[in-house]
Amino acid sequence: MTKRIFDIVSSFFFLVLIFPLFILVSILIKIDSKGPIFFKQIRVGKNNKDFLLLKFRTMRVDQKNSSLITVGNDSRITNVGNFLRKYKLDELPQLINILKGEMSVVGPRPEVRKYVDLYSNSQLAILNVKPGLTDPSSIKFSNESELLGTAENPEKYYIETLMPLKIVISLNYIRTQSFVGDLRIIFQTFSKIFK
Repeated sequence: MTKRIFDIVSSFFFLVLIFPLFILVSILIKIDSKGPIFFKQIRVGKNNKDFLLLKFRTMRVDQKNSSLITVGNDSRITNVGNFLRKYKLDELPQLINILKGEMSVVGPRPEVRKYVDLYSNSQLAILNVKPGLTDPSSIKFSNESELLGTAENPEKYYIETLMPLKIVISLNYIRTQSFVGDLRIIFQTFSKIFK
C-alpha cells in the first residue's frame, strides 16, 4: 500500500512539475521528424498481463528496420531522439503508466512479449510485481545499447547474455525490496543519468 501511495503521489507531482517540459519535448519531436509524439508498445506487466507502455518517440517511423533491439548509433534514432535517450527523457511518459497503476516507480523494467515467452519458470517470478520506471538492472546496464552495438548478433547477445543477467538482478531486487531501498535506487538513477 505504501508503495502504491508513493507511486501515485510522486507520478502526479512530477507530471504537474514537468508539464512545460512535456510541451517543449512534444514540439521538438514534431519539428524534428514526421510521426506521432508518443511511441506506444505492448509490454508485459504484473501477472503476465499486457499493457500499453508510453514513451516519447525517438525513432523515425518510415524505417524498414523493425528490430526490437536498439544498438549503439542506430540509424533509426532522430536528432532529438538522441538527446532524449541520453538523459532518459523519452521514458517520462511512463509516469502516466504509473499513475494508471500499470507500473511502479521502481520495479523490473517491462519486457516485450517476444522475450517474456522465452523466460524459464523461475524467471517468470519477475512478473509477480509491477514493472518499474527504473530498477537496479537499469542502473547496472545503463549502457545497454552500446553493449549491443559491439555484439556480432545483438539480439542473440541480448537473449543469451544480457536478459538473463538483468533478470537475476531484478529477482534479487524483488526478494529484498523496501521503501528505503527504492529511494536509494531512485537517487542512484538520477546520479547515473546526470553524471
